[in-house]
Amino acid sequence: MAPIPITIVTGFLGSGKTTLILNLIPQLPQTYKVALLKNEFGDVAIDSQLASSAAISGVQELLNGCICCNLVGQLGDALDTLRNDVKPDRIIIETSGSAFPATLAMEVNRLGRETGCYVLDGVVVVIDVENWKGYEDTSYTAKMQQKYTDLIVFNKWELVDERRYDDCLDRVGDLELQIANVKSDKGRVDQSLLLGLDSALVKDGDSVHGGHSKDRPQHDHSDDHQTEVEVLSINLVSEGDTPKSVNVDSLETFLLSAPKDQVYRIKALVSASHPLASSNGDVDESAEPPGSIAKYILNWAFGRWTFTHTIANLPASTNIASSPTTESPQSPKHETILRMTIVLARDEATKWKGRIEKGGMIEQEGEGGFLIVDRVV
Repeated sequence: MAPIPITIVTGFLGSGKTTLILNLIPQLPQTYKVALLKNEFGDVAIDSQLASSAAISGVQELLNGCICCNLVGQLGDALDTLRNDVKPDRIIIETSGSAFPATLAMEVNRLGRETGCYVLDGVVVVIDVENWKGYEDTSYTAKMQQKYTDLIVFNKWELVDERRYDDCLDRVGDLELQIANVKSDKGRVDQSLLLGLDSALVKDGDSVHGGHSKDRPQHDHSDDHQTEVEVLSINLVSEGDTPKSVNVDSLETFLLSAPKDQVYRIKALVSASHPLASSNGDVDESAEPPGSIAKYILNWAFGRWTFTHTIANLPASTNIASSPTTESPQSPKHETILRMTIVLARDEATKWKGRIEKGGMIEQEGEGGFLIVDRVV
């Protein structure tokens, strides 16, 4: 069984973490089960009562302390309780009181290595633009801690003038690190940025391209917050009667070289002729033997990635089998062997579209095959 992806959401009290999570849930398929592990100060879990009423499958609380510090030893028991009782497709850890999540991220990684039950998908820090004063500590230690932050969400920026927002950008720049950042839309960020792609999302018919579930209410994108990110859709199509594979070496080189401040997320369905290794070296043991063509779900997030073996043939009617902008040839002599979505920082799509079309990054094993690269946002 594939490990459960874990997303960590952290930030100071009142920054808008719970709102961010509650705005995420309607974007997911109705059958997709999310569990919440919430760290509260004090012993009255008001926010957890709110979360329990909002289509979250289970909530576990750690009270009276900081999960990044004195409660970190209880993390394993809390995760196991959620895994056994809820059987979630994803666990979100929400922690208050610390903008430095390194200890928590390292503990999740340790538990993942020891149990095989969990994998860290991403670390999101929420910043309240209206009230944030900047990092109190810009030392080497603080910079090392902040390297465990994958994405900064600027929240409540609509309540201040542009000068105040620019000041927050400058304070982030004080750490001299390349950290992806995005503005929320009144506490909402698209799920394609917050979450990677996992087997449950594919199973439930979610698109590689991060579409909405038909069973959930949709959000109006009429304002310009969507320009905070740009999205490319990529199809690699093979020609011939025999099954083909992507060039794994080229793909891994691309994943290693993608800069975290330009490329936020890479999600793909990949056909490969031998088992693929995640960035930590792990190989999905359920994969077919070498020499056969198998399909894998690729989830790349801020320099880390996982390959998870999935069903060999997806129904042609699923969202994952059709590009939203281009109909790939679907005759017996044509087969799509890679479908990929790349979520990029603003003003990066044109450059990366050109690089990918130039060749050498995403290509078929051996000769042949052709790329279709479209900008969808």
